[in-house]
Amino acid sequence: MRIIYGIKRIIRFKRPVIALGVFDGLHLGHRNILKAAVKKARQIKGASLVLTFFPHPQGKASLYSLSHRLRLIAELGVDVCIVINFSRSFSKISARDFIAKILFEKIHPSFVYVGKNFHFGRGAMGDSRLLSASAKEYKFGIKIFQVIKSSGMSISSTEIRKLIKNSQLPKAQRLLGRRISVLGTVNRGSRLGRWLGFPTANIKPHHEVIPPPGIYAVQVIFSKKKYNGICYIGHRPTIGLKNNPLVIEVHIFDFHQEIYGKTLEIQFVKFIRQDKKFASLSELTAQIRKDIAACRKIL
Repeated sequence: MRIIYGIKRIIRFKRPVIALGVFDGLHLGHRNILKAAVKKARQIKGASLVLTFFPHPQGKASLYSLSHRLRLIAELGVDVCIVINFSRSFSKISARDFIAKILFEKIHPSFVYVGKNFHFGRGAMGDSRLLSASAKEYKFGIKIFQVIKSSGMSISSTEIRKLIKNSQLPKAQRLLGRRISVLGTVNRGSRLGRWLGFPTANIKPHHEVIPPPGIYAVQVIFSKKKYNGICYIGHRPTIGLKNNPLVIEVHIFDFHQEIYGKTLEIQFVKFIRQDKKFASLSELTAQIRKDIAACRKIL
């Protein structure tokens, strides 16, 4: 997939079919829009485009980092992704100017695919109705996608954020259409896990929405390979330091590579237990052994 950063770098493509939106999380509703755009582009022998924005126009915590989002968009077969920097100056562009000067003059779409609830332009005044009216004026086809539901719940990034923060990972996973995951870089930590006999990779996440503190059975994607492991999210209360920062640590089973500075993805399979303070490091070590055994059994 070709990635274009910024309005000034946009070039013309043959019969472009544009999927327009933030697409934070690439949940089931987003995937429906993107898959339909790809299918239509292939039918008319054109190019499938995604036009998205970063950072989030509404200032919301991101479900996925931009790099993670781009990876998932590419997996759906999209030809080109245009990433517009949502800056203060860009936020002042009116909805009508966005359609006329960016959507039409810069891209000249054959079709625009968009979710019903998507808003754009200064003050978020633009919506699917304005796009539908503009389609006649600028002579492009348009398809508006309704909000879809799963088990009676509307599928939206807002709802998924809420479920993840409230420890309702199975429900969030159903709406997302894939496992809840964290993409991050391996940093040097305190090396406490190694000292206890369970070496861990200390993860600096690339996005803000992560599962609540606790112990999880996980699968780790590194260098296109999948490994089983156990993940700890918490403040390490047993150490007893004041105001311990939140850490994300993963112990990858039967893994011996040096991965400092590398990027990996942690996919959460099952919640094991809450974080808690132990009376001693020996009690903590004994519990970690039990947690690892439980995770191995699950995985």
